Amino acid sequence: MSDPRYQVDVSVVTRFLAEQSQPEHNRFAFAYTITVQNNGLLPARLLSRHWVITDGDGHVEEVRGAGVVGQQPLIEPGKNHTYSSGTVMTTRVGNMQGSYQMLADDGTHFDAIIAPFLLAVPGALH
Repeated sequence: MSDPRYQVDVSVVTRFLAEQSQPEHNRFAFAYTITVQNNGLLPARLLSRHWVITDGDGHVEEVRGAGVVGQQPLIEPGKNHTYSSGTVMTTRVGNMQGSYQMLADDGTHFDAIIAPFLLAVPGALH
C-alpha cells in the first residue's frame, strides 16, 4: 500500500544458534530479531503474522498466528516494536518471508511486507 498513512517497514537481523543445533541430525536452529517501524501517519496494531519458511531443499512451511511472541503491539507513528524469535530447519541454508496484518486507528486493514531474508550456517555459502 503506497498510502502514506499506512507505512510500516520491517527489518531483520539473523543469527545461527550453534548451541541449539545438531548438524549430525539435520537440525539447524536460527534466531531472528525483527524491528517493525511505523513510518506512517496513524497508530497501527500488529494483529497477526504469516510466514513462509523455505529450506535449502525447497520444502515450504507456512506459519500463521495471532500477534508476535504473544503480543499484538500498538505502534505509534515514528515508533517501533522489536522482538526476537526463532526457527529450526533441516538444512544449513534457507530463507523466510511473509507479512504482518496490521490495523490502523482509522479501521483500515493493511499488510506490512517482510522481504525475504537468508538463514545460513556460517561458512555454508561461499
